[in-house]
Amino acid sequence: MRNTTIKGFLYAALSSSTFGLAPFFSISLLIAGFSSFEVLTYRWGIASLILAIAGIILGEQFRISRKDWQTVFILSLFRATTSFSLVIAYQNIASGVASTIHFMYPLAVAVTMMLFFKEKKVFLYPVCSVHFIDRCNTAINGRDRFRRRRYYNRAGLVAAAISIFSYGGYIIGVRKSRAVNIPSTALTCYVMGFGTLFYIIGGCLTDGIRLATDSHTWLNILGLAIPATAVSNISLVKAIKHVGPTLTSIFGALEPLTAIVIGCCVFKESFTWSSTIGIALIVTAVIIVITRENSMGKVRK
Repeated sequence: MRNTTIKGFLYAALSSSTFGLAPFFSISLLIAGFSSFEVLTYRWGIASLILAIAGIILGEQFRISRKDWQTVFILSLFRATTSFSLVIAYQNIASGVASTIHFMYPLAVAVTMMLFFKEKKVFLYPVCSVHFIDRCNTAINGRDRFRRRRYYNRAGLVAAAISIFSYGGYIIGVRKSRAVNIPSTALTCYVMGFGTLFYIIGGCLTDGIRLATDSHTWLNILGLAIPATAVSNISLVKAIKHVGPTLTSIFGALEPLTAIVIGCCVFKESFTWSSTIGIALIVTAVIIVITRENSMGKVRK
């Protein structure tokens, strides 16, 4: 297996595992009374600022062409829509249900790549992964801790469904547009920067954006902004550029593992045999993808 492929898998695993922290921190802020626009403004604003500072310190290139700005703007619309739709979903339906629906995006990515970009022999991977993800989410989907309700709200279902296609569009766009030639740090920073502007405008047009003052709130904000956003998104972009959108999306199967760990350690949920089976299926799916890619690489040689 080539070094670039190994790096791609590592970046994809890091991205999916850290992204799995987003529901916990987002719901914690929503419970504290923050609006969707406030949560997302803090999330993307602080994350983009941190990436910008890190990029400058590391000497990253941030200059891009005018045509690249058009691509970045379009990608930021996809990415911002994903985050906003997920927060709306968390407010209206159980977070486990919202996550299960969102984790259908590997299938959307694979089907799009096959139909429009003539990518072949990828359908089995996302189908298996989606099945494993659904099994795991069903296993860990306990009581909802935000609204304490189990019914399916139409707005929440629609919002979660929108996140499938917006996130899939973003993943494909990073690889199949001019974005593939934009430095990863610059691309991620600009996408999140535009997203922050969108959320600030949304907040100003609704209830405004309050200033967070207490330390506990800031811990949730920093947890949401740094690992679940800055680290996750820069790793996602690097993974897509190394192994492509389909394989990267399949590693989204690791996201529920983070949810299991949080559920057991933070919310004191029981670790059942169903949870064990769910973890085993997810790990199996990832191992199959890696070994298959390794064997295909040897055949190409």
